[in-house]
Amino acid sequence: MTTWHWIRHGPTHEKTFVGWRDVPADLSDGAQIARLCALLPERALLLSSDLIRASATADALALPGHRRLPSTKALRELHFGRWDGLHFAEVARRDPELSRAYWETPGDIIAPDGESWNQTAARVNAFVDEMNRAHPAGEIIAVAHFGVILTQIQRALATSPQEAMAHRIDNLSLTRLHHEEDSWRVERINHRA
Repeated sequence: MTTWHWIRHGPTHEKTFVGWRDVPADLSDGAQIARLCALLPERALLLSSDLIRASATADALALPGHRRLPSTKALRELHFGRWDGLHFAEVARRDPELSRAYWETPGDIIAPDGESWNQTAARVNAFVDEMNRAHPAGEIIAVAHFGVILTQIQRALATSPQEAMAHRIDNLSLTRLHHEEDSWRVERINHRA
């Protein structure tokens, strides 16, 4: 069985869409990080998205028994394209029908010059499948983003994108999923230390 310990990166304090735009995380809450570390296995593979908010969070969570793997573009957040850096209200004014459909009926709706929910899920699923094959009895700590974690909740619960998006994923929260053969089991979602 492969156990995935999904961690959402530290807060960015951004008030706009943040997808592939590289902004740092606020990792100043050492007590929160220590509590989160206490929930993680002592021996595990540790990996992250290649965006600095995730890779820096992974570095902050690293314990001596963790083997840090290279950060990967496969675990990047949803790609919001031209919406990245804009406030939700501005996006709604610019693209009222498209932005509404993007959030209310996620799936194949694509942000301008970005990607759809299904494209993100396919990208993340391919990477997770590869890791599951390579580490069938592994403990994997993956520091990623809201959308990435939700794609894996969707997969594990066999739900629609809309149902997956109803879950809350806080910064520095833990979502633990187990994979064995072709089945998934959810242990916890959005656990705060």
